[in-house]
Amino acid sequence: MRRFAGSLSLPIAALALACAHPSTPAPGASSTDGYRLVWSDEFTGDGPLDPRDWDYETGFVRNHELQWYQPENARRVNGRLVIEGRREHRPNPRYVAPLPSDASARARAWANREFIDYTSASVNTRGKHAWRYGRFEIRARIDVRTGSWPAFWTLGTRGAWPANGEIDIMEFYDDTLLFNVAWAGANGPAWNSVKLRRDRLPADWASKFHVWRMDWDDRAIRLYLDDSLMNVQDLSKTINAPRVGSSSTLPPPENPFHEPAYLLINLAMGGQHGGDPAKSELPLRYEVDWVRVWQKQR
Repeated sequence: MRRFAGSLSLPIAALALACAHPSTPAPGASSTDGYRLVWSDEFTGDGPLDPRDWDYETGFVRNHELQWYQPENARRVNGRLVIEGRREHRPNPRYVAPLPSDASARARAWANREFIDYTSASVNTRGKHAWRYGRFEIRARIDVRTGSWPAFWTLGTRGAWPANGEIDIMEFYDDTLLFNVAWAGANGPAWNSVKLRRDRLPADWASKFHVWRMDWDDRAIRLYLDDSLMNVQDLSKTINAPRVGSSSTLPPPENPFHEPAYLLINLAMGGQHGGDPAKSELPLRYEVDWVRVWQKQR
């Protein structure tokens, strides 16, 4: 979800384009390749998310995005998590009129707007659940209209970005699906990014649910869409550059992908990459059927 440069094209010869709805696994269920279910949210029923599992970002957060994040835009509806990107106009409760000489305030003017024009939601498991290694899955249907920037991603629990490590298991903007891994390079974030244009998929692709997956162990990260491998990152190459500092109370790790990470699910709008939501009929809608985390016995 952070701004980046550079990409790698990956040939997609036989992408699985639809995923049947699997039955809900029982707690502790095992997969055929040795993974055991350690946590999931099937979003059963209706109402707010379980506060034992999820927290919320609030306000204008990153990437010059247009939306004000608030919990009200994320709800369980008929057994699914639904995040809506809405058009709402009201005063920004955090707005502070900047002094003419305040250069730092001018630099962050995007986050100090006098008015809120769009709202959405970003939920995460920070401080509640984090895992080191495993299989991470989401079954979701994303909104691909202009202005929509949905993501399912992880951040490490140690250090400041990018030294804490970021993995974008699913990210979409500018009619493109992205599969990214990022850590701290010598001159800013180092990115391994694979992009897949939506015009390479069937016309009805966005109307269906799909499964995005990460398989992460002590050697590599592998990112999948509907069981098709999209990107691979060798973890011997993800050493943080030593010059990168950290504002965290903990020093940045040498290699962020040997540390625990937590999950984020969000629907951004506009900003550096999302496009202009004024061109789309709102609300935008990001629907999540389930999220599951599996691990192997060590």
